[in-house]
Amino acid sequence: MRQVKSGDTIRVHYHGKLNDGTTFDSSEGREPLEFEVGAGMMIPGFDSGVLGMAKGEKKTLVIAAEEAYGPVQNEMFLEFPIDRFPADMKPEVGMALNMTDGQGQNFPVVIAEVKEELVILDANHPLAGKELVFDIELVEIDGDTPLIIMP
Repeated sequence: MRQVKSGDTIRVHYHGKLNDGTTFDSSEGREPLEFEVGAGMMIPGFDSGVLGMAKGEKKTLVIAAEEAYGPVQNEMFLEFPIDRFPADMKPEVGMALNMTDGQGQNFPVVIAEVKEELVILDANHPLAGKELVFDIELVEIDGDTPLIIMP
């Protein structure tokens, strides 16, 4: 039976959880996730974790933070003057916001701390610093079916 190798386009169903069992994402009720293995479309631990799998195989991947979204980076905590928030907005810890950088790119942040004159914003990926657990099922490997030519 054919096994997944780098460069294959595959489809998987997955259930992503944290160590405490909290679900952060799942393909349940949706089409399977499609991606090219080794193309950098997925976190490194997921990409390498599907190598060698066969169609219909199920497995659990435990992916360290370094092979997922990386460690929490202190330089991704930003100080923002509280007086720059809209007057009708009361900043609160845990509030999710979208910021725009100097090049016009939007990026998500979460309020980590509210001080008297400053708000500390966390621009790390929400899953940074976390070990991730994925239950996956390989649904299909593109090109897995032999080509049949009809006369």
